[in-house]
Amino acid sequence: MLPDIERSSGALFRTIPDLAWIADDDVQSAQAHADFLGTGLSLVAVDEQDRPLGFLCAASAEGALHIWQLAVLEESQGRGLGRAMMLAAIAHARARSLAAVTLTTFRDLKWNEHFYRTLGFATLAGDELDARLAQILANEAAHGLPPERRCSMRLALA
Repeated sequence: MLPDIERSSGALFRTIPDLAWIADDDVQSAQAHADFLGTGLSLVAVDEQDRPLGFLCAASAEGALHIWQLAVLEESQGRGLGRAMMLAAIAHARARSLAAVTLTTFRDLKWNEHFYRTLGFATLAGDELDARLAQILANEAAHGLPPERRCSMRLALA
């Protein structure tokens, strides 16, 4: 069900002509989700009937919790599910005494950089990137994401 949620969540990209291809791009496989369950952090938001509405996948890396994916079904967006999952992930990182929560996202999309700023994340300048975050951005560019529209963000917890 989680790959279907990611596909639905990505439909919003169809409203942006130069990023519309993302809506039809590959999503995380069921095996990748199982791996996050086994080695990382996977949160799933459900409705009253226990049906999944969204998910967050993260993993610890170099003293930080890195958010790899946040997705909410298109028809459930705007109800606070993404915010609730992010707050739960941040609480998880704090409980484990991690120094920060990190992620990469689009700079200019309301539901990306702006959303994370409302949670306290700061956008990192190029000279503020550590090797791990720089490599993640480079990998994203190698897979077709426009590097001029991508950024890395960090929420310091210490």
